[in-house]
Amino acid sequence: MPSEFAKEYQPLLIKETKDKQPKFPNKSLLLAACAACIGGTFQYGYNVSVINAPTTHVQKFINQTWRERYQTDISVDALTLLWSTIVSIFTIGGLVGVTIGGTLSVKLGRKGTLLANNTLALTAALLMGLSYPTGLFELLIIGRLLSGMNAGIGLCVQPLYLGEIAPTALRGSMGMGTSIFITVGILAGQVMGLKELLGKEESWPILLSTTCIPAVLQLVILPWFPESPRYLLIDKGDDEGCNKALKQLHGIAGCGGEREDIEKERNDLVDFQAKKPWELFTDRSVRWQLLSVLLLNAAQQLNGINATYFYADYLFRQAGIPADKIPYVTVGTGACECITALTCGLLIERLGRKVLITGGYTLMSICCILFTLTLSFQDASPAIPYLSTACVFAFILSFGLGPGGVTNILTTELFTQTARPAAYMIAGSLNWLSFFFIGLVFPFIVIGLQQYCFLVFLAVCSLMAIYIYLVIPETKNKTFVEIQNEFKKAHNADRAGPTLLLTST
Repeated sequence: MPSEFAKEYQPLLIKETKDKQPKFPNKSLLLAACAACIGGTFQYGYNVSVINAPTTHVQKFINQTWRERYQTDISVDALTLLWSTIVSIFTIGGLVGVTIGGTLSVKLGRKGTLLANNTLALTAALLMGLSYPTGLFELLIIGRLLSGMNAGIGLCVQPLYLGEIAPTALRGSMGMGTSIFITVGILAGQVMGLKELLGKEESWPILLSTTCIPAVLQLVILPWFPESPRYLLIDKGDDEGCNKALKQLHGIAGCGGEREDIEKERNDLVDFQAKKPWELFTDRSVRWQLLSVLLLNAAQQLNGINATYFYADYLFRQAGIPADKIPYVTVGTGACECITALTCGLLIERLGRKVLITGGYTLMSICCILFTLTLSFQDASPAIPYLSTACVFAFILSFGLGPGGVTNILTTELFTQTARPAAYMIAGSLNWLSFFFIGLVFPFIVIGLQQYCFLVFLAVCSLMAIYIYLVIPETKNKTFVEIQNEFKKAHNADRAGPTLLLTST
């Protein structure tokens, strides 16, 4: 850096330790994050789990409708195909949503996109609720597609909003809102599907249409909170709106330093525009960040967490748990993941991102070995099924403590303002494709390898732990420019590219 610029940018590159100590967010900032999450990643978790409870009831409805139309029962293969379509088209919708989410976040703003996204959730709830009275199971397919689009946009835009409204010292904890609300959504879907609530046969249309409740809550609450200050100042040039947003989110005392950082970043980005996804693939200055985010998002789906849930029902039966009690134990797994996400949120600013995600993948690798052993010797001792059940909870705990919570935060932190929306589009697309791939291929892996399928996941988890340890730097309490510079220094990135001198709140 030329000496004449050193003094000007020194405050951006070296932060005083006292300015970086974690502190609890003020009430307005916390409520804004909750308002964004309730209609964002909560919807994703809720729609993933709520479809499981009414499986037999929906299949019965499809068979009944088919009989009324064609005066014959539907074949087993056709019924399986229709049900698989209803479940899996959610991932197709998610892929569509994430590919347009980044563009919408630039055109409508982060908050504006989240609010507009609720129209998809409300339409989906209406269609799925009307499927039974109209006798049209096709409405379930369309509704699940729209729910997937809603989830895809939410998973893309909500982390952007959280990362941009949070101060540097709280960026990790605020970013954990994404993971926390996913797990809360999963748990809520499991609880709502219990027979004491909406799990009865006559209640399944209401159960599926309850996806409208988070949408309505967000439409009521989120308008009271401001747009991202960074978006207002850098993308829209709205000085007054940025000041107002900062005061509401951080208070009068805390908004001065945040405003200064955003202003200096805006000055440095005068000649830069938001990158397109394909431009990231040709930008040598972010190649290691892009590779890291791609591997992290693919591994989040391919690390075996889906296999664990698949085997959970079988393991609970083997442990002697009555069939009618298994749904309650399944709720326990959801509560376990939820508590772990909350714990990760408390620890992330103390232990750091790298320690949590590396430790999480390491523990998951150990669990994969134990899974293989306990499943191989399931009948050797009456105690083995209980060990297998313990492995289920240990694996879920390890996932929630590291990969489940930290992956989305790293996607935010490894990129600067101009590249972040495109990075989320790329990472989100791969995440949804991996989700679809594992759902399509996993049954065949189980049939071919049986309990040894966890050796595949062992390889994924152990290789990711090694990669993160060697390649990804610690990002705790660091500005976006410091993270960018660490990648350049460690991997000798393209020195011909521009040196970015930006910070983020």
